[in-house]
Amino acid sequence: MYDRLTYKTKQIAVFLIKLAIVAGTSYYIYRKIVHNEHLGFEMFSNQLEGKLFKNPATLILLFLFSLANWTFEILKWRSLAATVRKITFSEAIQQGLGSLTASLFTPNRIGEYGAKAIYYKKGNRRKIMLLNLLGNMGQMTITVVLGLAGLSYFISHFSLDTGSFPLRKFGYLLALLILLGYGAISGIKRIHGFYLDKILEFIKAMPAKKHLFNIGFSLLRYLVFSHQFLFLLRTFGVETDYLTLMALITSMYFLASIVPGLAMLDWLVKGSVALWVFGFIDIGSLTIMSIILIMWIFNFGIPALLGSYFVLNFSFSEQK
Repeated sequence: MYDRLTYKTKQIAVFLIKLAIVAGTSYYIYRKIVHNEHLGFEMFSNQLEGKLFKNPATLILLFLFSLANWTFEILKWRSLAATVRKITFSEAIQQGLGSLTASLFTPNRIGEYGAKAIYYKKGNRRKIMLLNLLGNMGQMTITVVLGLAGLSYFISHFSLDTGSFPLRKFGYLLALLILLGYGAISGIKRIHGFYLDKILEFIKAMPAKKHLFNIGFSLLRYLVFSHQFLFLLRTFGVETDYLTLMALITSMYFLASIVPGLAMLDWLVKGSVALWVFGFIDIGSLTIMSIILIMWIFNFGIPALLGSYFVLNFSFSEQK
């Protein structure tokens, strides 16, 4: 049906789709900041005015953290995408930020896979989606490894009430994940539309250098945004020692990342986990929820707005 449309009609249809994506993303960001039911806008704006806006150097450092975070993500994608074709740093920026804009309000940010694939010709799109999956797996690997280390420190240094609801809930979740993992090994055949054996073959066929770059950039990115979180804790007056705070931060990211099916509620999930984790050192809920939202704005909200430019200027003639 699409092929029978006139060229002008196709152009109008594409423009309306791009406009809808940008409008949807902008509204999503607006609602999360201004009409957030978990953090009143007036309270949040007072926090910003008191902790950030009075010191321009703090804002500059936050932007630099986010710039480094996305630089490593873009370099990682450029390295992975080179398996299909070499792309410039500028193209990697366009694909990275454009796909973020297109996927921000989709469940589990699943739209990122299709958004990146659309920059390539049909014959390469499945491979691009697999490369994107590989990049996400690399980031998840770092989150799990460092998260388990942080969680071990957390458990050994704090008196956890084994009867508390959060811990019971985590125990049930861990048991469920073990069962799901066993089921995945023994019975799951497809992930995101790809046969599991094909994914494993694809991973094995990738040069070791690509895997090292993937893990390396994922680690660098993790170190950047985890220390950005630490920087905000210090900015809000938290004076707990470095090792304890990093253990709590890595535990928070790990626990939040393993909650299945709720990535579309990323801010709420991280906020709920963070309230429990940082409650052990008596940090107020307003401080934690404000930091979580600031992190989201700098690492997702602002980059998604910048990516709107690439979405609006995307042309199918760019596919290669």
